[in-house]
Amino acid sequence: MTVLTIRAEDTVEDGVPSVTGTTSPKLCLGHARTCDCSPNHLNCMTAKEWIKCQLGVWQFYYNGRDVRDKKAHPATFPVSLAARVIELFTHKGELVLDPFVGSGTTLVAAQDLGRNAAGFDLSATYVELAASRLGMSIDGAARQIAITDDARNIPDYLDEGSIALIFTSPPYANLLNRPRLNKSRRSRKNDQYLKVEQYSQDSRDLGTLPLDEYAEEMRKIFSALLPLLRPGAHCVVNVPDMWWENTRITIHLSIIEALRKAGYEFRNTIIWDRTNIVNKVGIFGWPSNYITMGTTFEYILDFRRPPLT
Repeated sequence: MTVLTIRAEDTVEDGVPSVTGTTSPKLCLGHARTCDCSPNHLNCMTAKEWIKCQLGVWQFYYNGRDVRDKKAHPATFPVSLAARVIELFTHKGELVLDPFVGSGTTLVAAQDLGRNAAGFDLSATYVELAASRLGMSIDGAARQIAITDDARNIPDYLDEGSIALIFTSPPYANLLNRPRLNKSRRSRKNDQYLKVEQYSQDSRDLGTLPLDEYAEEMRKIFSALLPLLRPGAHCVVNVPDMWWENTRITIHLSIIEALRKAGYEFRNTIIWDRTNIVNKVGIFGWPSNYITMGTTFEYILDFRRPPLT
C-alpha cells in the first residue's frame, strides 16, 4: 500500500513536528521523471494518443472503481477523466497535486499511471475514503498520499517547482449548500430530495461562501500554489455551471478570472460531455423558458504557470 493518511491531530515519529500549525513536515515524494522521454516532451504519449486529446469535447465512462454514491461524496468524477488529464500533462514519476481531493479519484488515477500524488481535504472522512480506494501500486516507486488539512496550508508540505500538474474539482461556492429539489430528475422525490449536499459547514470550506467571496479565496489559494508548479506546468480545474432561481451561475468564469489574477495563463476550455452517462433527466423550462441541462456537461479548464523567459 503506497498511501499515507495524515490527520490534523496526528504527530510524526522521529521528532518531526505535528502536521498542524506552521511546522508541517515536508512530504517525501518523488517528482523526477522515471521515463526515457525527450526532455522537451510534455508527456509520454504517442502521436496517436495525443491527437485524441486535441478534441475539444471529451466523454468518459464509469467503471466499478468509481464512487457514484452521493451519500459517500456529492460531486465525483470518473477515474478515466483524471487519468486522461494526468497522462496528457505529466510523465511517469512526476508529482501530481489535488488540493481538494474529495473521494480520492486523482490519487487512484495517479497510482494506476505510476505518478506520485498528494491530495488534501478538510474532511477526515473523505481522506479515509480516498485511502481505502488505493490498492497495491503498479509502480512501487510512486507514492500517493492523502492528507487532512486546509488547501491554504499546502505550501508548508511541498517544495517550490516540484509539481508537474495540479488537477482538481473544487467546491462549487455555496451552490450545493441548499436543499436539493431534484428538478433535473423525472423521479423528483427520491432519497436525495431536500437533502443538502454541501461537503461540510466548516467555516474554512469554500462551499459555504457566496460566489464573489469564493472567487477571492480561490485566487488566494492558487496564488500560493503557483510557485509550487514548475514553470510551464499545467493546472486543470473541472467544474460545472449551475442554475439558481432561474439565473445561470457561471462558476467557470469566476475560476478563470481568479486564476488569471493569481498569475496563471489560461490555455484551453474542454467540454466534458456527460450525455452518455446521464439518464432519467427531467424537462427544464418547457414550453416557455429555454435552459440547458447542467447535468449533461461540465468544463475542464486548462491553465499553466507561464514558462520562464
